Formats: sequence, C-alpha cells, structure tokens
Amino acid sequence: MSLPKPQVSAPPTAQAPDSARPLNFAEFSHAVSQSFVPLRVTAPAHRGFRGAIAAVERDGVHASIVEAGKHAVERTPELIARGDAPYFKLSVQLSGTGMLVQDGREALLSPGDIAIYSTERPYVLEFNREFSTLVLMFDHDALGIAPDTLSQMTAVCMRHDSALTRVITPFLTGLAANLDVLNGPAGTRLARAAVDLTTTLYAAELGSTASASPKAALTSSIMRYIDENLASTTLDPQSIAAANHVSVRYLHALFSEQGTTVSTWVRQRRLENCRRDLTAPEFADLPVAAIAARWGFIDAAHFSRAFKASFGCPPSELRRQVLDAA
Repeated sequence: MSLPKPQVSAPPTAQAPDSARPLNFAEFSHAVSQSFVPLRVTAPAHRGFRGAIAAVERDGVHASIVEAGKHAVERTPELIARGDAPYFKLSVQLSGTGMLVQDGREALLSPGDIAIYSTERPYVLEFNREFSTLVLMFDHDALGIAPDTLSQMTAVCMRHDSALTRVITPFLTGLAANLDVLNGPAGTRLARAAVDLTTTLYAAELGSTASASPKAALTSSIMRYIDENLASTTLDPQSIAAANHVSVRYLHALFSEQGTTVSTWVRQRRLENCRRDLTAPEFADLPVAAIAARWGFIDAAHFSRAFKASFGCPPSELRRQVLDAA
C-alpha cells in the first residue's frame, strides 16, 4: 500500500523581531548597505516608505530578516569595484514576491522559494509590493562547493514544493521566525545546520545537472573528496590527483579556474572546520592543538598564524569570545 503524497503547505509567517524598528527610506537604504554589502536602493515613492531589518551574525553566517514595501535593490559594477570581500547570499521568500536577476537569469520568488546569488557580480532584486524575506550571507567557500560551479545556480528558483525544499524550507522559515535563537547557546549549531542544508540543496541540484557540465561535476567531486579527507596529513595535490584519476597539472588547472590553488583550498577548508569546532560547546574541553590536529594541522604554531591571518584573531581568542557570549 502506497503512502499518500504529503500536502504542501505555506511556510510559517515570519516577522522581524521587535528590535527592528520601522525605518524611513533614507534609513532603510543606509541599513541595507550596512547589513550586507554596498547596494543601491530605489523606490517609486520615498514618502511613506517603511522598512525594517533585523540581523544576527553567528559562526560566519550573517542572517537577516528584511521587511519593506515596493522597492528595488541593485549591486552595480561601480559598487563591486570598491573591492568588498565576495559573498554568496541565500534568499528565502517569507511573504510577498520578489524578482532576482543575475548572470542572465531571472527567478520569481514566491513564499517558501529559495535562490542564491553572488555579491561579486551585478544583480537586481525587485519587490513590487510589501514582502518579507530571510537572507543568509556567507563566505564564497563556506559551502565547500566551487564558486564557479555554484554560480551555475545563481538566480535559479528552488521551488518550495520540490522534494528537498519541502524539507529545508521549514527549517529556514522556522529560523526566521525565531532569529534571536542564533544568539543563544544553540546558535553555532543552528548556523552550521543552515549552511549544511544549503550545501545539501545545491550539491544535489548540481549533481542532477552534472551531465551539462562534466568539468564542473569533476571539480565538485574533487572538492567533496578533499572535505572527506581533511584529517589526513598526507593530503596534497599528488594524492588528490591520484585518487580522482587526473593529472596533477589538470588538477591545478581546475582550481585555477576557480580563482584559487589546491593547497589554498585545502588549507581554508581545514581552517573553516577548525573554527567550527573551536566555537562548538561540545569541544570546549579539547585543546586548541588537538582540534588543529583533527583537521590535519600538525604544527600548532603554523596553525595559529594561518588562523589569525584568515579570521583576524588567534584561535584561543575566538573560542573565548564565542563561548563566553554563549
């Protein structure tokens, strides 16, 4: 006997926390650029415009709820030229509709739909009536998917009634409805879960379209192999190339197309995992050197220098800041 097909229901309505006071157009325009990256905001009528932004940052994930009336947001080439660090942004439409345009594609977002876009290339977001949306912003390498590969999915609507989004959207909309939990003891795990679910969603989608881009599929497969073997101290270009049946030269060429090197990618993925463990309460009693060793760093001094260069402070200081705040 077959089970009945689950009914697709509308996502829960999320409101910006009470701390997000109503903003006029000038205040909202400033807050948008301060909360994300520099953006140009336009609206047909400034008088009477009201918007609100509530934001929380945890474990490298910047989560914001945006509520406003009719307006458009644009990331222009001039603003990109200022040299801000590149990020991916994930939008989850909570109410109303929005139109995302990037890389020659358009995505019309309805409640529960998801779309991703990059801050290093121009994009436009248009909202023709009152709306609310959850925006997650994270580093380009946070998902462990090659940025150029993930860019195949920018401005592609991941509909709320598809199989995976039926699982993932309720978590994200629930997070939006309770944004302050990211400031609590479970905040690190929840931020990590949001990133992991995003990775799952796009890795699955890219896998289903792999035949359209064999090189992109190979790059993603190699990056998955790297993530699965970060603890190995023998992980280097030679071993990675051999395990994935490509030449070392071709391996370097694949990563060069992503704007990085094999060694840089391995190091950054190790550092990201170390940062996660350092801020996780369950590893609070584990020495910093032991966490570094878990992810393939055998030289504690080298690890400390690399960590500070990447995240701006020594590993022990970051751990103290995060765990004390929790």
